[in-house]
Amino acid sequence: MATVHVPLPVPAHPNTQPPPELTGKAKLEYDRVLAHFANPEYCLPGTPSEKSSKLMEEECMWLSYECLLRYIRAAKHDVALAIKRIEDTLKWRRDFGIYDVLTAELVEPEAVTGKEFLFGYDTCGRPGLYMCPSKQNTEEGPRQIQFVVWVLERAIDLMGPGVETLALMIDFADKAKNSSISTARTVLNILQSHYPERLGVSLIAHLPWLLHAFFKLITPLIDPLTRTKMIFNPLFELDQLVHDGWGGTQMFAYDHDTYWPVLVEMCEKRREDMARMWRKLGGVVGIKEWDVKVGLRDEKADEEKPVVFEETSQ
Repeated sequence: MATVHVPLPVPAHPNTQPPPELTGKAKLEYDRVLAHFANPEYCLPGTPSEKSSKLMEEECMWLSYECLLRYIRAAKHDVALAIKRIEDTLKWRRDFGIYDVLTAELVEPEAVTGKEFLFGYDTCGRPGLYMCPSKQNTEEGPRQIQFVVWVLERAIDLMGPGVETLALMIDFADKAKNSSISTARTVLNILQSHYPERLGVSLIAHLPWLLHAFFKLITPLIDPLTRTKMIFNPLFELDQLVHDGWGGTQMFAYDHDTYWPVLVEMCEKRREDMARMWRKLGGVVGIKEWDVKVGLRDEKADEEKPVVFEETSQ
């Protein structure tokens, strides 16, 4: 089997199902959150001016049907808390620079060794995000955290219809270099506060006994539900994921000069296409990610249909 050096395309997922229709209390909760953010007069609290308090197009698109539901569930169906958490994330995304500062050019120095990369999909269609701490190449600092968030955002770009979570693989082989407790705490806080219900499974391989102490230190910082998704030294196949170290079907090798520009272009194109489809569907708060992604899938299928020319009688 030939070695692969570039990301795999987003799978079509023809058998995935749309999100179920809401009824009863669940619908009332959702409608209240939607009405709050869809209000034409809505202004984001704590912003310096009326102009900056208005939601940007990227933020309205981010406030999808599924996004609102993720926060409602994360808030244990407390509507007021869900609204507060969403607003906290909206402000954090601006402050962190998700839409302007956090670029591929900024974080590329962190990516050159392949210490963190995206490749393939597991049997549930979740994109695979790999971390290889032994390939750490930079001093600990803000850019390392920015890189983690950038890759997470790209994983979300590459989720197909009906997929809202990712598969995180951490390989501690080859004398992995550990992050400090401070960095681990910062990353965990970002993930738990601003990316609720995005982790599908976390597979941790080749964990030496010395690192168990490290995990014991950070375990109290991890949400109990997240802890249930952590699997140590897994022994099962992972479909279209990396073969070496993980038992997947893909012979992948990280070559930065080949991989990086393809990943960046693929994600930029997908974000542009999703924004175009979102506008086509109305361009408002509460549009379903499912409808956007299925719209793109169907559009691509139509483009790939062979052209049939009818014979005309002379």
